[in-house]
Amino acid sequence: MFEQLGLIGCGLMGGSFALAMKKAGLVQRVVGYSKSPSTTDRARQLGVIDVEAPSALLAVAGADIVLLAVPVAATEATLRAIKHLVTPQMLVMDVGSTKVDVVQAARRALRDQVGSFVPAHPITGREVSGVEHAEATLYSGRHVILTPTERTLTAQLHKAQELWTALGCRVSSMSPESHDAAFAAVSHLPHLLAFALVNGIMGQPQADSFLSLAGPGFRDFTRIAASDPKMWRDILLANREDILSQSSLFQQALQQFEQAMRGNDAQAVEDMVTLASETRAHWHMGAQRTSEPH
Repeated sequence: MFEQLGLIGCGLMGGSFALAMKKAGLVQRVVGYSKSPSTTDRARQLGVIDVEAPSALLAVAGADIVLLAVPVAATEATLRAIKHLVTPQMLVMDVGSTKVDVVQAARRALRDQVGSFVPAHPITGREVSGVEHAEATLYSGRHVILTPTERTLTAQLHKAQELWTALGCRVSSMSPESHDAAFAAVSHLPHLLAFALVNGIMGQPQADSFLSLAGPGFRDFTRIAASDPKMWRDILLANREDILSQSSLFQQALQQFEQAMRGNDAQAVEDMVTLASETRAHWHMGAQRTSEPH
């Protein structure tokens, strides 16, 4: 049980975290701050937070747990704003989708207090943003990855593990570098492809006509293209090296399809589609492979 949550960023992710902690009886009071005063006010009206703070620093005052739910590019400035009140007893976490840049920002901003910071990435979210869409069940049953550093305090890491578990999450740990490499492949590149596909269609004179004929396949493939632009701008730039590496591998796979199609090689096309189809059919979210690929 925590006495006070200092919530910096009262949108979808931060608001849902506050509601989840309240629902689970894990916190007595939530003090919130957002860059937009109207967001903080709305969060209080909705019962997401109990008290509005006029600054990030004052949101942290008296807190024993702090959550940063801000764009990853704002991590360093936010941590610098609160560093004077961060103590070794305080648990400080984020919910960003990239981790190498966040860890580097924490090292620069928190310096000797960086041991209190436990980087976290809950694998969840929605295409809509804003505190109005916050819900207490957003994290339930989801996977949360922690990326502690060599300076992360053991006690704080254990607190983080216990907290996310109490919220109904499956918790695992990995290095920031391994995290970013993996999510470049399974999250960041898919978003990039969805953005590019929609933009590619919209660049054609027949765009409106094409879109009027689109069905469930287009809807499902492009669902993530409706994601928050500023958040994904930051993610794509923060993890650009790993994403560009994955993009090169994707282009190689696409070229193999194109070559087979140009050569009218029906068997090659079928084989490649079969490999993808069988892989997707046997994939289950969060499941571990029982063997390494050959």
